[in-house]
Formats: sequence, C-alpha cells, structure tokens
Amino acid sequence: MRQIEKSTHFNYFVFSAFKFLLLLTLILSTISKGKVSAQTAYFVDGFHGGIWGHYPKGYTSYIVAQLNKHPDWKINLEIEPETWDRVERLDNKAYSDLKAFLTDKSRNGRIEYVNPAYGQSYMYNISGESIISQFNYGIKKLRQHFPSLEFSTYSSEEPCFTSALPQILKSFGFKYASLKNPNTCWGGYTSAFGNGLVNWIGPDGTKILAVPRYEFETLKPNSTWETIGNANSPAYIDDAFKNGVQSPVGMCLQDAGWQLGPWLKNNFYQPSQYTTWKNYFENINPNHANATDWRFSQEDVKVGLVWGAQVLQRIAQEVRIAENKIVQAEKIAAFRSIDNKSNYPSNTLEKAWQPLLLAQHHDCWIVPYNGKKGDTWADKVKGWTAFTDSKSDSIMLVENKPSTTIPALKVYNTTLYDRQEWIDVKLPKGWDAAKTVVLDKDGIELPTQPATDKTSDALLFKGFVPSAGYSFFHLKKKKPSIIAGANIKKLENGDFQLETDLYRLIIDPKHGGVIKELIAKQLKNKNFVDTASAFGFNQLRGNFFNKGGFHSSADSPAKVRIVKNGPAQISLAIDGQIAGEPYTQTISLNQGQKRIDLSVKIDWKSIEGIGEFAETDYQAAKRKKAFYNDRYKLLTLFPLSLKGQKVFKNAPFDVMESKLENTFFSSWDSIKNNVILNWVDVVDENNAFGCAMYTDHTTSYTHGQDFPLGLNIQYVGKGLWGRNYNTEGATEISYALIPHFGDWKKAELWKESELINEPLQTALVPENIKNKQKSFFKTTAKGWVLSSCTIDGNDLLLRIFNAEGTAQKSRIDFAFKPTAAISEQLNGTLIEKLLIEKTKNGSFTTLSIPPMGFKTIRLKHVK
Repeated sequence: MRQIEKSTHFNYFVFSAFKFLLLLTLILSTISKGKVSAQTAYFVDGFHGGIWGHYPKGYTSYIVAQLNKHPDWKINLEIEPETWDRVERLDNKAYSDLKAFLTDKSRNGRIEYVNPAYGQSYMYNISGESIISQFNYGIKKLRQHFPSLEFSTYSSEEPCFTSALPQILKSFGFKYASLKNPNTCWGGYTSAFGNGLVNWIGPDGTKILAVPRYEFETLKPNSTWETIGNANSPAYIDDAFKNGVQSPVGMCLQDAGWQLGPWLKNNFYQPSQYTTWKNYFENINPNHANATDWRFSQEDVKVGLVWGAQVLQRIAQEVRIAENKIVQAEKIAAFRSIDNKSNYPSNTLEKAWQPLLLAQHHDCWIVPYNGKKGDTWADKVKGWTAFTDSKSDSIMLVENKPSTTIPALKVYNTTLYDRQEWIDVKLPKGWDAAKTVVLDKDGIELPTQPATDKTSDALLFKGFVPSAGYSFFHLKKKKPSIIAGANIKKLENGDFQLETDLYRLIIDPKHGGVIKELIAKQLKNKNFVDTASAFGFNQLRGNFFNKGGFHSSADSPAKVRIVKNGPAQISLAIDGQIAGEPYTQTISLNQGQKRIDLSVKIDWKSIEGIGEFAETDYQAAKRKKAFYNDRYKLLTLFPLSLKGQKVFKNAPFDVMESKLENTFFSSWDSIKNNVILNWVDVVDENNAFGCAMYTDHTTSYTHGQDFPLGLNIQYVGKGLWGRNYNTEGATEISYALIPHFGDWKKAELWKESELINEPLQTALVPENIKNKQKSFFKTTAKGWVLSSCTIDGNDLLLRIFNAEGTAQKSRIDFAFKPTAAISEQLNGTLIEKLLIEKTKNGSFTTLSIPPMGFKTIRLKHVK
C-alpha cells in the first residue's frame, strides 16, 4: 500500500512538473511573440539626413527594399525636404514606392515623418520667426511631393530642441513630441526627467505630450555621443521596468547612408517591437492622463558646441544678419503692398528664405569644416546668407531712385514701437554732410552731425518714425546750427571721459583701456563698475597655453583715439596688445540712447592656443575636452556692482531666469546651457538695478558667484572629432550694454533687442510726397512685438508676440479697413473670428495674448 502511494505521488509530481514546464513554455512563447504588452519594449527606428547632410543616390531604393524585406519593421523619417526633388528625378520607382508607404492612412502605418524642418536646425540658436519658417517652408516642400502627409510627432536625431517648441508645434498641428536623441549627443542632449510620458509645457503655458529622456536613461559609459537608450539593451529595459515604465521605448534615427537594416542587433532586449512615434502614443501608451507636467526650460537643453571658435562666430553672425534682414524685408514689402497696391514679392522672399534655412542646419554649426576646400559647411553658409541678404536688400532698397529733383528721405520703422532716435543716412551725390540740414514733416530743422570725419556723404539726424510705418524727411543745403550734446575729453591724469545726457564713462589707457567708471546719470548716478573686483570692466582675458598662461589686456597700456566727438554720437577706439596680439576695442554712445555700443577686433599675427589646455591626445570617447570650459577662453568681462546677482536670458519666444550656480563645465557628462541668443541680463537680489549684455551672434556667456558676466571672444584649439579650430584673419565682434532700473520687463529689454535687430531703414525718394508720415498699425499694449508681417494673396498676416506684457485684452489699430479679422493657427486652422470696429481713418480690434505667447492674425482683403 505504501509503495503504491509513493508511486502515485511520484507520478503526480512528474505530471505537475510537466504541466509547469508546458505552461512556462507557453508563457515564454507568448512573450517572445510580443503578446504580453507589459513585458514588451519598443523601439523607434528610422533615418536622419538629406542631400545636404548625407543621402547617397539610390538610397531610397535601399529603404524600400528593407521595408519589403522586414514586414514588421516601422520607421520614422527626418529627411531634409529638398532631398525629394532629387530622388524624384534620379530614383523615381523607389520614390513612388515610398510615396505609397507614406500615404498609408491606417493607424499603424509603416512610416511617420517626424521632422519636416527645412534645414534641420538646432532651433535654440535662431530666432522664433526662423523656427516658424523652418516648419512652414519644410511642410510646404514636403506636401509638394506627398500631398496627404500628416505631421503628428516631432522628433530629431540631433538635440534640435528649444523651450518654445510646444506652442509652435501645436500651432502646426503636431500632437506629440520626443525629447530623446540617444545616438547623436555630440552636440548635447536634454535633461533626464520622469519615468514615462510628460506634458512638455512651454513658456506660454502650451502643453504637448512628449517622451523625455528617462530619469534612469544615463549617458553611456565610454562614449561622448550616446545614452543607454540607443539600442534597447537588456540593462536599459530592465531598469525601465524597475522604475515603473510600462512601455519603455528606445530610439535611433540612423544616418541616411548606413546600410544596416533594422537597427537592433545582437544582444538587445527581447521582445522589442519597432514602432512609429504616432503608433507609440496612440496605441501602445495611450494612458495620457497620467503624464507628468514638465516645465521644460531652455537650460534643459544641454549644449556642447565649440563656442568661441572663429568659424562658428562667423556662421552665427552671418545667420543673425540674414534672419533680421529678411523679416524686415517682408514687413517693408507688406507696407508698400498695402500703401500702393503693389505686388508682394512672395516668390522672391521664399527663394531668399530657403538658403537661410539651410544655413541654420545643425551640421553648419557642429561640423563647419566638413567638405571639400572651398565648399565646406562654413563656405556654404557664407554663400547662402549672402544670397538672402542680396534679395532682402533689393526689396528694402527698391525705392532708392536717382532724381534730378531735391530728394527726400523715406525712413521705415518695422517695429511696433514709436521711435525717436539718431538715423544714419548716406547723402546723394553733390551733398555735403557739413552743409546739409534735415527737416521733418512740419519743416522743423532737426539736430544733425556728420556721421564720420572720413567722408562727407554720411549724416546723422534725430527724427521720429511711428510704429510699423514710415516718415518722410527733407534735405536742405544749409550749414547746421551748433548744438550741445555728447562729448569726449582727455583728463589731466591721462584718462578719457565719455559723456552723454545718460552716461559718464572713464577709460583708463594705462591699464589697456578698461572702463574705470560707468555712471548712469538717470539711475541715481549709480556706478555699475565693481571697483573691488580683480577683473577689469571690458577687459580682455584668456589662457594662452602656449604663452605661459593667462594674459589680460589690462597688463599693458593702450593708445586711445577719439573717432567721433559729438554732439550726437561719440566714439573712442582703444588700441592695445594682449599676449603680443594687437586688438582694437571701440566704445560708442549716442545722446539720449540707453544702449552703449562696443566692439572688438583682434588682428591675429599668429595662431595661438587659447583655452584650458593643449589637447595633444584627443580621444573621441574621452569626456573631458579643452573646448568645453569657457573660464579659460578669451573673454571680455564686466564685473558689475550688483549684490546677490541673478541672471535672466532670452531664447526663441522665451525669457528665463537661470538656475545655474555658474556657467562652467569641463566634461561631456556635465554640459550646461550657457548660451546667449540675443541678451543676458544680470540684476541684483532686489531687482532694483541690472545690466544687460547684447551680442551680435549666438555664442556662450560666463557668470558665476566668483566670476563676472563675460562674453566669449575666442577659443583656439581642438574641437569635436579632434579638428583644429584656428583663426583665419581678424576676429570682429559687436556687443552692447544697457544699465537699467528694475528687472528685464521693467527695462523693456526685449524691445531694446528689437531695436538692435531691426534698425530704421532709409530710402532716397523724389520729393513728390503724398503721405508725410504713416503708421499701418499701432498698439498701447506693453511688450507686444511685431514678430512678422506678410501678405498672403489679398490678406495681411500679422504675428504678434507678447514678450513682456500681461494676458489682458489689448487694442491694435489699423490704418485701413479689412473685411474681416481672424486669429488662426500656423497651419491656417481657424481659432476665432475677431470683431473689427471702424474708425475715421481705419479700424481696430482687441485680443489677448498670453505672456511669451504669439498670435497670428489674418486681415482679409486689405489689398
């Protein structure tokens, strides 16, 4: 009996074990087929590049062949829109096949287009209007090839992110975004945040659902270009499950040209399923209600370019000039179109925008030397921006006509502010600046000054031009009246004093021409120079590692030359040497102008290393690199007498308070956002006083508890991929300072930036004038910016950005009577109809715009 019982127990055990093994086999089989979603990981694969970056002939045939070979494979495309023009010509069969894939309307389509930007820009380094144009012209080009193409998710292989993207993306119809770039972090990456979906909140409050770089998604060991999320390694996915991520996702948009097929190879987590981003958001991870809010700031974009390199400075300057010019050209062309019913040059402007958008391509900024000699990215940028400048100038200066009659001056103001300022004009042949006066619309003589001592055809005069409009001024041959005003004088101790109605500056030639005093007369006579600092104000200082270490312009005396001596404008040049290299700094002030203009030119006689150290053993995977640490680069410094300093800085459609203790880092794994787009503002702990620094190009700035505000002037040494970043010719940079009361809003610093970006534009015209002065639109709303003004058919499109104001409703007046006013999205979708009320000479409407938000207004039938 016991033997039978024992045998029965044994058989039962064997049978139970067999059932367990069978069940385990079924479970494992089910998991391997991806049917247990809680244990399945996902991967975003696809391609990145284009004909300007990398897209070999015939590559579309390869993509289509791989899609047919791997029916479970899904891809995401970030391909430059211009690429398809060539593909259609040279690889037409594959072009048609890919088009068929892209027009698949099912929810689980095989392909999603995730970045339609025309030039794949980094976004954080250009203007808000440039970002809008990147999408606008990119989408337009793509829909020429793929008319039914939809855009649901924004994603990029590079760190192409900026804080204001949520409102731009949502306005173009995007629903989702990815903040990952796991396989191309050379130029930077985003902050790690959260363990699942997030609501990426922009500065205006707009939310867009996004996947972040997860909190546990660390930077990959022995790498300076990857996170651990680039290939769905078992460790990465295991960490995801441990951190509560139910549907973890990795990503790599392969460089177009790679022929590796589906990305996941060898030791990757299984089961991993390929997905498009749209499918991931809508089918795999649809529980959007649990998304965590994230106020993603500009400092969450960690940026590690070779700031201070001369080649990058020039690219940034060329782009800045071109993007400012084309926006002004659009506005002036629109003004003329409304005024004269003239044709709006839409085609010319589109052709002018396209090369500029390519000049904003991320490859221009991260690999500027790549390409054949004479055809590098830097060479391309020079040509592209020159084309844009030429087209913009031709539009703005079209009214310059030679005339036998006495000419008049037509001066355009493209900002939304009335402007009373000094205007620079080149006189026509036969006119002498020393014997010419300018009369306003009422015939009143205006203050004047010859603009330069070297030529007689340049004149400065102070005139009024209303917002978004123009004023006419008359020339008259007459000797101007002598007026009192700004002046420079040499003091008994050898110092130089520059004085206007707003400022008094003392320059010390014995110590390289540093500014000893900067007295702001209307700011309680405050001296903004920290006289206790070890650093000189406007001092040049850097580590010349081949010349014994740190050198300063204050180490040796300089010669000072008076260039202009009032009464309208004063200018002084400082000629000195630093480490044996000759430099010239200039300081210019205008009577009545808040901005102090400065510049530096360094005529390099030798190629000297400037930076933290000489990088003799460059290794791509080594995290510490010389070009990271700005503390050792050549800087111009501004020690400010402000206690408890706080830093604010602008970004595209954004202003943020910095949370950085200092701007310095020396390693790839500790990158900070130390970027200055247009301006950085330092204020004291009570927001009583501040001083803003403006720059003529996107670069980096310095600041810390033990280090003053500074501007990056030069780095010379090895950069990314071991390339030598040297100097060729002179380095020339312009910058400016604005001391002020209160915080950046009270000081209207965004307005001041607009005045720099959009100078008054002057045209010589015959004197047969109908309208002496005109404002096409004006508002009393504080902080509103005329971001864009264009013509679309018979309609006027205005874009207003609220830089400093509140969200309360405000009025905007028009000098014409449109048939209707509509607030619309960037993709043309109606938001709301606005009430138009007529006035004696035009009309007006009221609307509200959230702070840091913009609205696009279509005014119907203004032509």
